Amino acid sequence: MARGERRRRAVPAEGVRTVERAARGGPGRRDGRGGGPRSTAGGVALAVVVLSLALGMSGRWVLAWHRARRAVTLHSAPPVLPADSSSPAVAPDLFWGTYRPHVYFGMKTRSPKPLLTGLMWAQQGTTPGTPKLRHTCEQGDGVGPYGWEFHDGLSFGRQHIQDGALKLTTEFVKRPGGQHGGDWSWRVTVEPQASGTSAIPLVSLFFYVVTDSNEVLIPEVGSKGQLKFISGHTSELGDFRFTLLPPTSPGDTAPKYGSYNVFWTSNPGLPLLTEMVKSRLNSWFQHRPPGASPERYLGLAGSLKWEDRGPSGQGQGQFLIQQVTLKVPFSIEFVFESGSAQAGGNQVLPRLAGSLLTHALESHAEAFRERFEKTFQLKEKGLSPGEQALGQAALSSLLGGIGYFYGQGLVLPDMGVEGSEQKVDPALFPPLPLFTAVPSRSFFPRGFLWDEGFHQLVVQRWDPSLTREALGHWLGLLNADGWIGREQILGDEARARVPPEFLVQRAVHANPPTLLLPVAHMLEVGDPDDLAFLRKAFPRLHAWFSWLHQSQAGPVPLSYRWRGRDPALPTLLNPKTLPSGLDDYPRASHPSVTERHLDLRCWVALGARVLTQLAEYLGEAEVAAELGPLAASLEAAESLDELHWAPELGVFADFGNHTKAVQLKPRPPQGLVRVVGRPQPRLQYVDALGYVSLFPLLLRLLDPNSSRLGSLLDILADSRHLWSPFGLRSLAASSSFYGQRNSEHDPPYWRGAVWLNVNYLALGALHHYGHLEGPHQARAAKLHSELRANVVGNVWRQYQATGFLWEQYSDRDGRGMGCRPFHGWTSLVLLAMAEDY
Repeated sequence: MARGERRRRAVPAEGVRTVERAARGGPGRRDGRGGGPRSTAGGVALAVVVLSLALGMSGRWVLAWHRARRAVTLHSAPPVLPADSSSPAVAPDLFWGTYRPHVYFGMKTRSPKPLLTGLMWAQQGTTPGTPKLRHTCEQGDGVGPYGWEFHDGLSFGRQHIQDGALKLTTEFVKRPGGQHGGDWSWRVTVEPQASGTSAIPLVSLFFYVVTDSNEVLIPEVGSKGQLKFISGHTSELGDFRFTLLPPTSPGDTAPKYGSYNVFWTSNPGLPLLTEMVKSRLNSWFQHRPPGASPERYLGLAGSLKWEDRGPSGQGQGQFLIQQVTLKVPFSIEFVFESGSAQAGGNQVLPRLAGSLLTHALESHAEAFRERFEKTFQLKEKGLSPGEQALGQAALSSLLGGIGYFYGQGLVLPDMGVEGSEQKVDPALFPPLPLFTAVPSRSFFPRGFLWDEGFHQLVVQRWDPSLTREALGHWLGLLNADGWIGREQILGDEARARVPPEFLVQRAVHANPPTLLLPVAHMLEVGDPDDLAFLRKAFPRLHAWFSWLHQSQAGPVPLSYRWRGRDPALPTLLNPKTLPSGLDDYPRASHPSVTERHLDLRCWVALGARVLTQLAEYLGEAEVAAELGPLAASLEAAESLDELHWAPELGVFADFGNHTKAVQLKPRPPQGLVRVVGRPQPRLQYVDALGYVSLFPLLLRLLDPNSSRLGSLLDILADSRHLWSPFGLRSLAASSSFYGQRNSEHDPPYWRGAVWLNVNYLALGALHHYGHLEGPHQARAAKLHSELRANVVGNVWRQYQATGFLWEQYSDRDGRGMGCRPFHGWTSLVLLAMAEDY
């Protein structure tokens, strides 16, 4: 940062020196002589010209430098959440949690330098060489299905994981107390999938603790290498103790014989934990239960002697892992006890283990079921027990996918000239925390801006305080201009999962402002705590919306254009528009500044409406006066028709430099390349019937008496276009882009598949218009009922068949596609079942 700053600062200095030399008549004079009137006049004229050029260059540099600095400067509005909002003193109930969504099971503190715990496991002897070590959720590792049966987002969870012949159940419960977040306990149960265990080899579980700095861990070992406990101390946690209890039979107190190995070293870096353990599983040991034949297993060849540990750099932290190897079935409990919780009363609290833990887990499970039915009323609505279980799993896996991240993102500043070739290095954003749900634990275990708005629609129905916490953190990412990066890659663990080309966020790229959807729900419900939160959040919400409205303005008034479309490369059928969230949805075939994007205009219209309502409620008269007319103009039928109604297509559409005569054709040795035929591109409405066409309906911008509403219902309900037995297609089956690859290596994404987030918006809109008097009321209500049955029915069938919620679903046969599990916005199936829009 410092070197780059000095290098850029040299530019205007050099410009000033050039002007000074010219003014002095120095280098640059053609004749080498001086003194005469002509040469003096020429020198002055040259000086004026050079001075003008230098000042222009200097002015452009100053502007560029200013933009670059603002891109990585935090917004000046008061923060929504206090700086210590994640501390155990302020939010003790949330301090510990399953905030590592990318691992199968683990917990950490909400802290910049957290104490982390986790679980790995391996089936011994199933493959030659090192056994397959399970730790992080991966798409292709053969594990699954897996997901949370119950998770309340706060203090309790139960997860099931299938791994070949094994079934693992991971459970945790927290017990409040003291000043440091209280106690918690795990129970991990390993059983065979089917009856009979003779064919199942030994299983090793690995329980580990990681520190990120100079915190102290002191292990005490018992006989046969078993850890009695790990004691420790940190400034945030005070004194604490971990205890790994002896294994037992499931649901019983009968002890099971286990073999133990331990390894203690410096923290190699969180992304390297799995590989470090794999590399250390290189020694054979004997598992010798009394009265049984010994069996070999690969174990950690380490010790707890201080001198045997690896070198520990200053502030590097420690990594301590205990391996327990035994025969299935079995249960093991891992207990964390806070010193301040134990010292908080007149008597020592009993350890949260054994029958006490069983009772706590059962009590929490029953409380979850009761609260779930009270909140969503699925049983009362007549849904089957299986569908109710699907709803519980959808909510629980979304809550169990909430993570706490801390770090610095990489930002490429907006240099003010679109398509400029000016080279600018990415800069580091200030270090910040983010408390957020994630779309997918296996594939997208990090924060995504437009996904999070949909996530919080589900979360806020269950626990509005979690939504306030998440929105407060997202608004804390606002830069000085009001921009929030659409993908948040914070910390080493998150960064290790992202391809390098996607690490940098561009400060001119927007994303749909879906955080305003839960904000609108807050306004509608009117909970006092929500309204108090919105009062604090208002300056940042306003700044964020203002940036979107201004930075994405289109070529004519009240039009908008997504910045950041891909360039028209010869290998792309249709350049993608990643900032829109709809990625490869077809836009104008030839990107240009003349484009008008219908979905973006509708998002801005929604934002203007919500911010106007919020400003009016809060008494912010000046903002209401500013945004009210904008909202009215954007929702005016005449304006929407003028810019986006395509008479020749009979629908709303994008506008731009476009031709349908594009296709990918093989051209050795390049492979597939784009060929443009006739007619050549011209300025026109874009013939790409699909989700974008529906946005005035989806965001409820149309008058219930509008004839345009009827036209959109016609398109929506037509099986030749968007209607399928499994939900609404993202792109009409009649489109020339339907099901088409975008490049040789880029299969179709938003080109026909059924997506739950947009189908949820459609259900909400149909429900809305089905309750408003008008010529389309009855039809909207009927379509709502039919679409809900299609969407919910298909998600339920696929869940029965695979055990997963999926990223998208085929419009042809309903099968789940894309990544899995996808417990992000696909969890909206719960609100569809509850008819809660």
